[in-house]
Amino acid sequence: MRAHRRTRQAAVRTGAALLSAVLLAGCGLLSSEPEPSGTADGRPADASPTPTDPGDSPTTPRLPSALTSQRPDWKRCTAPPGGNSPGSDWRCASVDVPLDYAEPAGKTLSIALIRKEARDRGRRIGSLLFNFGGPGGSGVATLPRAAGQYEKLNSRYDLVSFDPRGVAASSAVRCRSDKEQEHAHRTVDLTPDTAAEEAAFFADAADFGAGCERRSGELLPHVGTSNAARDLDLIRQVLGDDKLSYLGFSYGTELGGTYAHLFPHRVGRTVLDAVVDPTADGIGHARNQTVGFQRALENYLKDRGQDPRTGSERIARLLARIDRNPLPTASGRELTESLAITGIVTPLYSESSWPALTAALDEAENSGTGDELLRLADSYNGRDAQGRYDTQSHSQRAISCADSASRPTPDEARALVPEFRGLSPVFGPFLAWDTAGWCAQWPVDGEHETPETSAPGAGPILVVGTTGDPATPYEGARRMADELGRGVGVLVTNKGEGHGAYGSNDCVTSTVDAYFLDGKVPADGKTCG
Repeated sequence: MRAHRRTRQAAVRTGAALLSAVLLAGCGLLSSEPEPSGTADGRPADASPTPTDPGDSPTTPRLPSALTSQRPDWKRCTAPPGGNSPGSDWRCASVDVPLDYAEPAGKTLSIALIRKEARDRGRRIGSLLFNFGGPGGSGVATLPRAAGQYEKLNSRYDLVSFDPRGVAASSAVRCRSDKEQEHAHRTVDLTPDTAAEEAAFFADAADFGAGCERRSGELLPHVGTSNAARDLDLIRQVLGDDKLSYLGFSYGTELGGTYAHLFPHRVGRTVLDAVVDPTADGIGHARNQTVGFQRALENYLKDRGQDPRTGSERIARLLARIDRNPLPTASGRELTESLAITGIVTPLYSESSWPALTAALDEAENSGTGDELLRLADSYNGRDAQGRYDTQSHSQRAISCADSASRPTPDEARALVPEFRGLSPVFGPFLAWDTAGWCAQWPVDGEHETPETSAPGAGPILVVGTTGDPATPYEGARRMADELGRGVGVLVTNKGEGHGAYGSNDCVTSTVDAYFLDGKVPADGKTCG
C-alpha cells in the first residue's frame, strides 16, 4: 500500500460509496459488443477524420496518419463476469497509440475509452476528458459510476474517460498473483523495527519489481506520465477536438500539468482538482503527505471533540499494540499494524466517511477485534470478499517509478523516520520507509526528479485546492498554479475537508461548471468556504 498520489477515485464522494464503489480500478473492466445500429463518433455528421497533427511538443515526433486518422468504433459496453453494466447510454471503444513515441510507426498499444454523448447535440461544445487519479485508476470503470455529478456538464459535453497505458483494460501491468499479494499483506511489516523486518521489507519490494519485469517487462519503460499525456493528445485528435477539455483529479492533475507543458497551444478548458505538488520529489511527496494525513486526522479528532495531540498519540499507541499482537477478525485473518494504518488512511479521504473511522477505532480499542479496520484496508487495497485483488497498485507503482528518478536508499529512509514521526506519530514512520521501499531495485530508470508543468501560451487552467486535503495537501495547488505560469494557473481555494472539491462543495462546483459551459474564468485566488 502506498498513499502517495493515490486518489482511489476522488470523484465518487458519497459516504459508504467512498469505501466500496470508489475502489474500482481493475475490477470493473468493460468489454464491448456491436451496437444494433450505426455509431456516432462525436464529430458533426459532415466532418472528416482529423489530419495528421503533430501538436506542439518537440519531443513528440509526427505520428503516422494511420494513427491520427483513426475513428473510434463506439459499441455498446458490456460488463465483465461479476461486474455491472454501465448502462445503455454508454459506449466503449479503443484507440491505438505507439508503444514507444520514439518509434511512432512501430508497435502499438490499445487504449480503452468510454463515452456518454452530450444530451443537447445542437449546443454541443465537444468532448470533456476525465482522469480520476491513482496513478493506475480505471477511468473506464469509474466515469459511469461518478457521472451523476456531471449531469450539467453532460448537457453540452460528451463525457469521455480512458484507462491510461498500463492500466486495467489498456494493457494492465501485473506483477503478482492474488496469493502472492495476500502473503505480502499478511507478512511484510511496512514500518520495520528490526533488522530482520527491514530485510524482509526490502526483499519484498525487490521481488515486486522483479515480478513486474517478468510479467510486463516490455511495457514498463513506456508507462510514464509524459507518454500518457501524448496518448491524451492523440485521443483528442481522433475525437475531433481542436483543443483538449479536461478535468483531472489527484494524479490526474499531474497528467494534466504534463499535457499543458507538452502541448500548451492545445489546452482548452482545463480544471485540476486535488493537486499534486509539481515541485516535490519522492521524499518531498512523502513529507507532504505526512503533513496532509496528520492534518486531516487532527481535523477529524477535533470534530470528534478530542484533543488532536493526545488523540494522535492514543492511536499511535494502538498501532504499537497491534504491531506486537495483531488483532483477530471474524474472517480468521489478522489485522496487522500495516493493515491498520491503511484502514485509518482510507476514511480520511472524505469527511462523509469519518463515522466509519470512528466505528473502526472504537472496535479496535474497546473490543480488541479488527474487522472494521480490515474491511477499510481491503477496500483501499482492492481486495474483494473472495480474496481477489485488482491491479491498481501494480499500475501505480509502475507509473510512479517510470516517472520518478528518485531512488532513496534504506539508510536514507531510516534517517527520515525521526523527522517524519515528529510530523505524524501515526503516519510518519510508514511514509518515511515508503520512500525507499517503493522503487527499490526497480528495473526501469525514472524520467525526472520533478515533472515539468510550465505552460507558456496555454489558456487559463483552474487549479482547485482543498485546505483539509490529506493526500494532496493544499500547498501543492498554489505551487501548481505558479508553475503553470502567470495568466495560466488560476487558483481556487476550497476551505473544507476531503480529497477533491468538485461535487462536494457547491461553490467550487458552480465555478467549474460556469468555466466549462460558459468560459467564465474566476479571479485568481477565489475562495469557497
